[in-house]
This record gives sequence, C-alpha cells and structure tokens, in this order.
Amino acid sequence: PEGPADIGYKALAVNISDIAAMGGSPKYYLVSIAVPSGWHAVDIEAMYEEMNKLATLYQMDLIGGDTVSANGPLVLTVTVIGEIEKGRTCLRSHAEPGDVVFVTGELGSSAAGLAFILGQAEMKDEKQSQYFIERHKRPLPRVEAGLLCSGYHHVALNDISDGLASELNEIAEASRVSIDIYKEMIPVHSDLHTLHTKWEEWVLFGGEDFELVGTISNDQWERFSQECSERHVPVYQIGRVTQQGQADVFYHNGQDRVLLEKKGYNHFK
Repeated sequence: PEGPADIGYKALAVNISDIAAMGGSPKYYLVSIAVPSGWHAVDIEAMYEEMNKLATLYQMDLIGGDTVSANGPLVLTVTVIGEIEKGRTCLRSHAEPGDVVFVTGELGSSAAGLAFILGQAEMKDEKQSQYFIERHKRPLPRVEAGLLCSGYHHVALNDISDGLASELNEIAEASRVSIDIYKEMIPVHSDLHTLHTKWEEWVLFGGEDFELVGTISNDQWERFSQECSERHVPVYQIGRVTQQGQADVFYHNGQDRVLLEKKGYNHFK
C-alpha cells in the first residue's frame, strides 16, 4: 500500500505531467486535503514534505489551498498552474499525415507495479518487483521533454495516464487522422514479458506511465531526437501518422494489424 509520502509525490507528479503534455513549465501549485480522523500530523507533514521535494526540483511554489478534517477517506486535491509562450502550445489537434509518432520512455511498467501491489503478478525477484512498484508509485513527469517539444512547429502531445491506446485515440480524434504503431518499436522493460501473459495489455491499456506520447513532422524528427539525446531526454519512434479523415489507431503485431479501441482507465467506472 502507498504511504503518505508516496501519495503526496504522485498527486503532484501527475498534475505536473499535465503541464508537460502541453509543452509548458509548471510554476505554482495549490493543495487541499480532507484528512481522516485516524491520521496524525506526522502523516500530513510527510505528504507535504514529499510534494515540496518534487516542487523544488521544478522550482515551483506552493501558493495556497486548505486542510480540513473529515469523517470519510482521505481526499486530496492538487492544482498545478503553468506557463507557455504564446503560439507554442502542443495541442492534440496538431498531428498530420507523415508525422513520426514517439514516446518518451518505457511503457507497461507502472501497470506491472500495480499488479505486484495487488498480488496479480508473482514476485520472483524482490529487486525486480521493487523497480516496477517504484515506476507505479513515483512516475517522473517529462517536463524537459515537453519543453523541447514546444520549440518545434505543430507537435501534438498527450501524457500517458489512461493508457497508450486511449491517448493515441485522443490525438487521432482531435486531428482527424489515422495512426499506425508497431509492437517491436515500443520501448518496454526487458523483463516485462516474463511477469505475466497480460504484459502486452499493460503496455497498450495499463496507463499511469506518465510518459509523453506525441507526433512531430518527419522533417523535424531527426533534429528533435538529436536534441533530446544531447539533453539525455529519452525519445523513441513507435509509428507514423498515415492518413487524414478517419480517426483510427492500428497496432502492428508481426503480420497482424489490429484496430486499437479507446479503452484504458475509466475515471467514472
């Protein structure tokens, strides 16, 4: 189970990731907490301390919020405010035929970590399982990658909260394009396939990796990937935007070309 420090970290990290997915810089955050009666001051302090460590990394200031007691479960609301230069926003509607489709890091690892936490994957190696659990509890917002994206014309961008299939479908729908991605090009941890037969579902639909997925023109791709490499920002091509009109996402698995539905985590299930 996640402790107060883990909860504080992730609550802020996932909101910073939303700013990164627009190509922006996070600047300020607000925190409102309804604290259950069983909690102690040390728990709340641990939560705020972990948020402060992460905020310091991105030079963010806490500018307000509220703390109250509650009879029910913990309720934590975090709002992050960011900035971006006018005209440099990375919108989902920017994808065009011929664009390269890319992601900023390995996928499926967070879903694997959740499976370990829930006892749905066998713990063969404690060090290995801890790696995946950390990927679930403490995702790293890809702020620098988003800022690099904002320096290029017409980049479409999303962060992978609800799963790769869902995020790509959002880009396809907003841009009215078809997208093709390829199994062998998607970055995954080398041990992922050994953990469970559902590992591919984790990659496509698991979500909560909080990597960025986006599209960039073919002409700009080489310069963009070189710039990412120079800044030690991971980026991997996983496919192409293929045509205008029909909003579809296809997954190539060897000889098979499968339509990927817009499914993943549903906030209102």
